[in-house]
Amino acid sequence: MNTMTIIWLVLAVAMALLEAITVQLVSIWFTIGGIAACITSLFTDNIIIQGAVFVVVSAISLAVTRPLVKKLRKNKAEATNADRYIGKTAIVLTGIDNDKAQGMVKVDTEKWTARSVNGEVIPEGESVTVTAIEGVKLMVSKNNH
Repeated sequence: MNTMTIIWLVLAVAMALLEAITVQLVSIWFTIGGIAACITSLFTDNIIIQGAVFVVVSAISLAVTRPLVKKLRKNKAEATNADRYIGKTAIVLTGIDNDKAQGMVKVDTEKWTARSVNGEVIPEGESVTVTAIEGVKLMVSKNNH
């Protein structure tokens, strides 16, 4: 085994370890390229050819697998228990005023901080509809009676 074979093997192992640590599919392509360059070094001592094999195989691996990885890693919104409030009617306990950063509603048996979706002031006692959740606040809109 010559020096370049060892270097390519160490590079491939290092990239595989990096991949195992990050679990983000950022270096797997270089692992594959390193293995290909390691195998190439067994047949030729030309570092330029070995480097070219590394680059080309890494690029091809990236091009072939990246679309698959993107499809598998699509971030799917995780539904939370709080999502059950969206679309429900709530009663304003404390007047909602976005400019003053105040407002409290009661939906079912829970009290939530609330803000108006369109910025309108909604007085206490009004009926509102929950349209979204942003952080720990319910976004509400006034019900049209």
